[in-house]
Amino acid sequence: MSKDTKAFMVGSGIGSLAAAAFMIRDGEMSGRNITIFEALPVLGGSLDGGGNPETGYTMRGGRMLTTDNYECTWELFKSIPSLEHPGKSVFDETVEFNEVMKSCSKARLIDRNRSIVDVKSMGFNMADRTQLLELAAASEDKLGSTRITDWLSPEFFTTNFWYMWSTTFAFQPWHSAVEFNRYLHRFMKEFSRIETLAGVKRTVYNQYDSLVKPLVSWLTAQQVQFRKACTVTDIVLGTGDKILVTELKTTESGKTGSIPIRPEDLVLFQNGTMTDASTFGSMTKAPEKLTKADTNGWLLWEKLATGRPEFGNPAVFNSSIPESNWPSFTVTLKDTVFFDKMEAMSGNKAGTGGLVTFKDSNWYMSVVLAYQPHYAGQPDGVQVFWGYALHGDRVGNFVPKPMADCNGEEILRELCGHLNFDQEITFANANCIPCRMPYITSQFMPRSKSDRPLPVPKNSKNLAFVSQYVEIPDDVVFTVEYSVRVAQMVVYQLLGLDHEIPAISRHDETVKVKFDAVLKAFA
Repeated sequence: MSKDTKAFMVGSGIGSLAAAAFMIRDGEMSGRNITIFEALPVLGGSLDGGGNPETGYTMRGGRMLTTDNYECTWELFKSIPSLEHPGKSVFDETVEFNEVMKSCSKARLIDRNRSIVDVKSMGFNMADRTQLLELAAASEDKLGSTRITDWLSPEFFTTNFWYMWSTTFAFQPWHSAVEFNRYLHRFMKEFSRIETLAGVKRTVYNQYDSLVKPLVSWLTAQQVQFRKACTVTDIVLGTGDKILVTELKTTESGKTGSIPIRPEDLVLFQNGTMTDASTFGSMTKAPEKLTKADTNGWLLWEKLATGRPEFGNPAVFNSSIPESNWPSFTVTLKDTVFFDKMEAMSGNKAGTGGLVTFKDSNWYMSVVLAYQPHYAGQPDGVQVFWGYALHGDRVGNFVPKPMADCNGEEILRELCGHLNFDQEITFANANCIPCRMPYITSQFMPRSKSDRPLPVPKNSKNLAFVSQYVEIPDDVVFTVEYSVRVAQMVVYQLLGLDHEIPAISRHDETVKVKFDAVLKAFA
């Protein structure tokens, strides 16, 4: 790398932000030489958190974190200063917060009778245990592009384990057996405590306020250039055997532009996005139904991959919205009625219980009450909670329509039905904002290894991919860790840094973790 090397990031998700930080911290690049393009007016990609107490807070989703598995993430955030605690890092404040707010769910599952389900047992029979072991022991070559349903019988999907594991990690029965297998190994330590979510760690606020904002603040201080509301429409490659980006074409404020890329410059591309075509509704309106055709969010990857199999196969991930979508909702409250009722029913104070799943819900609905405030600057007297449904295309138990077609008031009506709460009393001062995400679990779609590009494709001189749609052996997508790890890998490889990347913790190979998992499976 020359002192004059410039880096261009296409997309401002956590992967690009992390890559910029690694370039500056470990590669000693000047922040002035790094430019991050973002098509939206806000940075952070899928780690979002917006709104206000008057019009309602919004959050498409939240990511599960652990201190046992997120090796690269926490290594990065040990060097990012907290915005609220001078002298402490984001890692420090997160650890301290979780030492006080410990997860121990007492109401992980609720049944059709509004009763808390006893989840000490995973509910397996011998056939379930045998099938799960066969899937977990299978090689990825053997699993290939099969689905979870190819390995597990219909009865398996009615076990307590499936209800808890699937809603914790957002798996559907038709998702990739390879990805399910990876989760079983990567999070085997969570297998024995899945009913309490004791291993789950939370950020102080939502992940936009707790992770994105301090990282962006640090990058801004390093003079990184952010070009928001600017779309990169094409990544032009030169001719020859080597993959070499020569130009970026952009659209900004209705004007087209061109940025020449020299051989010594670097381009990092966030190929694909799980929150593409997301839309919000309101208390009186369901979210609009958009697709990739309305946003062009996948267009650049599709253009690059045409005729270049080494760049992956985006069609595998973005061609079946019915298999990759689910809706979520964020509720802003101006009183404590709902939180009081939920805390009394569940036995958990907000911030200690994690997901509460209504296992017999047609929508397969879950809600989570985070510690308050959940947004930086959230005023006293305002509370916010979030929920989602894995089966948003099915007709509700109490509202005769799919959740995907519901407005906020109808979602609250369905929720009250499952809890036997009076809606007029419980949500008299509520604002529920639903969200539709057509590609939210697209990274879980059944695939072959070649369908995801390598972070740095073979023969690439200056182009790398940083996203949830690249191939990293053994690690799991749909996590902040995956994006941060690939960013670190790409930066160290492209800059030729002889630095060690934190290894993936192999808890699945330790005797104690295996023994605990066996005990839980036979409980």
